[in-house]
Amino acid sequence: MVLLAIFTGSFGAAPGNVPGFPPVRGFLDFAVAGSVLQGVLIGGTTAGAAFATDIEGGFFDRLVASPVSRAAILTGRLAGGVVLGILQTLIFLGIAVAFGARIQSGVLGVVAVVVLASLLAAAVGGLGVVLALRTGSAEAVQGTFPLFFALLFFSSAFFPRETMTGWFKQVADVNPISHLVESMRDQVVADLDVGTIAVGLGIAGGLAVLAVGASARALHRRLGGAG
Repeated sequence: MVLLAIFTGSFGAAPGNVPGFPPVRGFLDFAVAGSVLQGVLIGGTTAGAAFATDIEGGFFDRLVASPVSRAAILTGRLAGGVVLGILQTLIFLGIAVAFGARIQSGVLGVVAVVVLASLLAAAVGGLGVVLALRTGSAEAVQGTFPLFFALLFFSSAFFPRETMTGWFKQVADVNPISHLVESMRDQVVADLDVGTIAVGLGIAGGLAVLAVGASARALHRRLGGAG
């Protein structure tokens, strides 16, 4: 929220003045999707670090030794990350609307943004769980955050690709974060767009399937090694 306030205050005059900037009501409308995505990335990393802390402290071993389903250990952590992502998204959107943003596509647009954010939360949380199971170190999981931060800022999360040039634009063009955040943003700044939603669902859903599948395999290997 602090970054959203800073960017809105700094670049509030960009729409209508910066060549190539897409037509939007205001910079707050444009930037809120990037803030939602950033919040989900941080929350997903935190969920993975918390899982690693459970392993370091021995709580994971106690769960494994208990009658609790092994699958529930994994799905519970991932579900918690998804719920956190949904709550974060609703809070970000609610605060943005309170300060003057408008969701042009209405309730369906909000639903689309929440679904995309929840899938991304599953993907990032799944990756965090994989690292936690492989390393057993909360520090190792937290060490991935700079990578996510770089992916975020080398994307169109806070400024449109139409205004970029050179190598920075080339990186943003191939960065999946750009296409995902643009899918969210289109539902905020314009009418509901099924095409961009489909693109976002393909990216976020694909990443979620890969990450959750990898976390399940990592859990199986760790339990097999422990046995």
